[in-house]
Amino acid sequence: MQHFRNWSALLAIVFVISLASCDRDNNHPGYDFMPDMAYSHAYETNSENPNFKDGKTMREPVIGTVSRDFVAYPYQKTDQDRALAGKVITTNMPYTRENIERGKLVFQAYCQICHGEAGDGKGFLFTSGKYPYPPASLINDKMKNTPDGEVFHVITVGFGIMGAYGSQIRPDDRWKTIMYIRRELEKK
Repeated sequence: MQHFRNWSALLAIVFVISLASCDRDNNHPGYDFMPDMAYSHAYETNSENPNFKDGKTMREPVIGTVSRDFVAYPYQKTDQDRALAGKVITTNMPYTRENIERGKLVFQAYCQICHGEAGDGKGFLFTSGKYPYPPASLINDKMKNTPDGEVFHVITVGFGIMGAYGSQIRPDDRWKTIMYIRRELEKK
């Protein structure tokens, strides 16, 4: 019986200590089992770094490097290049259900906020009054008669006050977005 009391007392002490060690506040922080995992020793992106001569943590990429999936785009944000892109740029990507569904997801992520769910230019940024200039309608006759290459160009480098999305949307996804606009939005 004495042996059982000793174990009971030991277990009670361990239990009380473990409860006390779980109490974490600014005055009594408790204990960290692996403090080097809990508190990073890495330098923050925009903080000073004594390891480099210029003192910067964020490094410039080596001159001439490009991302692995980078595709050079030869046209500029001009009316002439937009018209040329409309004549020259095409795709042989098939109009499949999977491609159109992917185009819908990309449209919802990048285009819908301005151009609206229906593509009519009545997106949230405009209808909320946060953006005073109306975005273009993607379902009017002018857009229906615009060549796909020209639409691809506009998505890539922008047009008017619309910014470029070439760095955010991969070329294949740009084509799939155009497919979604052509097959789903223009049908309605």
